[in-house]
Amino acid sequence: MFPALLLTCIAGCNCQGKLACTFLDASASTTTGTAAGIWTGTDSVSGLQLTGFINADGQADVIRSDGVQFVGTAQVSGTALTITLNGYTQYDYQFSDGSTFGTGTFSGTFSSGSTISGTLQFTTADDTGISSTWSLTFDSLYNTASSLSAVSGTYTDNLAGVSDGLDPLSGSSVTISSSGVLYAQGSTDGCVANGTISVTNASYDLYQVSYTFADCSGSYAVLNGVQFSGLAELNTDASPQEIVLAVTGESTTAAYYGIVSDLSIS
Repeated sequence: MFPALLLTCIAGCNCQGKLACTFLDASASTTTGTAAGIWTGTDSVSGLQLTGFINADGQADVIRSDGVQFVGTAQVSGTALTITLNGYTQYDYQFSDGSTFGTGTFSGTFSSGSTISGTLQFTTADDTGISSTWSLTFDSLYNTASSLSAVSGTYTDNLAGVSDGLDPLSGSSVTISSSGVLYAQGSTDGCVANGTISVTNASYDLYQVSYTFADCSGSYAVLNGVQFSGLAELNTDASPQEIVLAVTGESTTAAYYGIVSDLSIS
């Protein structure tokens, strides 16, 4: 059946349409790969380490080691990669001009399961332009299977995880149940977090996470009721086991917040 169909097309097609020509070549393979993975590298301007999460749906979060997150959706075409993104500083930290939010675009190229390279063009909310080059390498940790049983446990905050800003989960006991319920209490600022963590693709080591704060006091009170969501990575190679939660949220007053938490299992 298929050889006859190909012969019919060869006889009737003049290869002027790209779709027709692709169809005629039975040996042709798509040039569009996937940028999904966990990626590590360096930001050329700040010199800070980068850790990038891109899941199979294209949800992307590139985390700078000072806690700044660049969050967007990855679009691929051939070997080209574009991410239209929003930038969030870690809670209680600012960009150099005092702003905490901005927008931009990353444009570059990628090789599936190997490298990403390109340029970030970013503008803060106070109109400061930032241009930087990112060179990232695929981390094979991404190929570790994920499951709720693997990520479940009781964790404590690793204060050395983010160098700038504050983590509202600091001092908390963070519990993740075998059904994916996330609960944190006992933070130094009174914050309690309730949420969930879920598996999006059991073959790979990226999780979806969301939670909401309550009972935060003092300067943290602005976080109460804010819905945070993002991605998480489980590092079973670390001793003790670690999980990185990277989330962002917006308040009803249009204030933007980013929180990166580096947790170690108790």
